[in-house]
Amino acid sequence: MEIALQILVLVIGFIFLIKGADWLVSGASSVASNFKVSKLLIGLTIVAFGTGAPELAVSFSSLINGNTDILLGNVIGSNIVNILLLIGIAAVIRPIKVQKDTVSKELPLLLLISTALIVLILDTTLSGALENVFSRSDAIICLLLFCIFLYYLVALLRKNKREAKKVEKPKYKLGKSFLLVVIGLAGVVAGSQLVVSSASFIASAIGVSERIIALTVVAFGTSLPELVTTITAARRGESDLLVGNIVGSNIFNICIVLALPIAISGSISPENFETIDLVMLMVATAIICLIARRNHDINRIEGLLMLAIFAIYYGYIIYGALA
Repeated sequence: MEIALQILVLVIGFIFLIKGADWLVSGASSVASNFKVSKLLIGLTIVAFGTGAPELAVSFSSLINGNTDILLGNVIGSNIVNILLLIGIAAVIRPIKVQKDTVSKELPLLLLISTALIVLILDTTLSGALENVFSRSDAIICLLLFCIFLYYLVALLRKNKREAKKVEKPKYKLGKSFLLVVIGLAGVVAGSQLVVSSASFIASAIGVSERIIALTVVAFGTSLPELVTTITAARRGESDLLVGNIVGSNIFNICIVLALPIAISGSISPENFETIDLVMLMVATAIICLIARRNHDINRIEGLLMLAIFAIYYGYIIYGALA
């Protein structure tokens, strides 16, 4: 009976997260339009970072509650879901065109940041340390890499001055826009608390590790805003928004969602995580880089391949949990 109640709380928490993120993105986009900020900036920052708000809220809640497995699994799982599942679904719906700058700059930067994360975590494997630790100094390195990404965005905006002058009409007045931001942020924070607490209870009650819960339930749930954005963009043929959202979200997840809480509070020890999780993160990132570089698009067959790899990995996780 208590588990059923916690499952209900988990669902309610996800509803708060998703709806809160929706209001947060809508309000922030409208604020940007009111201040005459370009649509390009809105797409590359507010959409990508706004849909990452649930992951950030869950990360802070997890760290406060001492659930470090949920913190790390949330980021790793969400990034794998974003690439293999969301890009895979989008490519099946409609082949994705990838811009030259994305292939030559944004995707390599994502690969660099993902590789850095893996190197920083695997202390025992690479340096012979007694345990794997993601320290405050490691987090600061990730934050510095995020600064490079922000510099790239600023340079891109300067390059596209003509497009930056085309600003869409604000959807809401400034007052309502700020109100949506505040309400959306409150919803995300409240939802994250419900998700983390209920997921931790369910994991302990049924004997499943927090790593499994984080890589599945939490990762899928916090990726729902990206899923909605991805499917909508794919159906409309907006490949730039689609790919930009995923790339931006994954960079945001590593450099902010994971690194910022740890830079503030201190080190974590991902002792319950397996190397296969980090390997799959690297494989997923490398796959999208290689496919996009080959002919600057991701077709339906390649999308199905990504979905197949995703199914194999999560089949392995679920099998391991049930065995």
